[in-house]
Amino acid sequence: MKILVCISHVPDTTSKINFTDGDTQFDTNGVQYVINPNDEFGLTRAMWFKEKQGASVDVVNVGGPETEPTLRKALAIGADSAIRVNTEAKDGFAVAKELSKVVTDGGYDLVIAGRESIDYNGGMVPGMLSGLTGANFVANCIGLEVDGTNAKAVREIDGGKETVNTSLPLVIGGQKGLVEESDLRIPNMRGIMMARKKPLNVVEPVGANSETSANSFEKPAPKGAVKLVDADNIDELINLLHNEAKVI
Repeated sequence: MKILVCISHVPDTTSKINFTDGDTQFDTNGVQYVINPNDEFGLTRAMWFKEKQGASVDVVNVGGPETEPTLRKALAIGADSAIRVNTEAKDGFAVAKELSKVVTDGGYDLVIAGRESIDYNGGMVPGMLSGLTGANFVANCIGLEVDGTNAKAVREIDGGKETVNTSLPLVIGGQKGLVEESDLRIPNMRGIMMARKKPLNVVEPVGANSETSANSFEKPAPKGAVKLVDADNIDELINLLHNEAKVI
């Protein structure tokens, strides 16, 4: 089984976020980047298939040279090789279009993508990728087993879980629950040294057109000052909750 794991290069959630050029561009200065958490769950599940079923695992990213340290981390975790599509990730459709060429050329049986990236939270790429490649698709996937060409997936739905049977080729939008958080892997020294010798192939883009663009960014409004209410003044507390906070 050939597995391709899609890796997004995203800012660490502890980074301080700023914008430039009149709030139209994201300021990357001083920002630490990591593997998108949803993709990390998927990569760990792919490692399980590699170790238990002998699958081969490649990772792919759409982005410039600045994303290569993130791909190298994925290689250090255990992926066999990496692919970088040499173009800026401008929007969901353009990324899905670029990835579809990699999937088609590579003949992958299973494509594991994160449900969404934590930077733009578009949640579009996995479904679009499925449509462009003609593969089956399971969204919000929190469980996956593969037996030959048959797959059983569990996905999160409103109010519960749904188990579906499908077949390869398959694209999933994975998320927390696909593996336990305690099972997520941290590269060790041996993995880091081995990653330096693994192939990282740079491929040129097909030149997909972006269908959307960002006009501007805006930070959330700062939180207001805290109002302290005397413990004996229940009427005032109810009034504030009802008329100001509007939660009752």
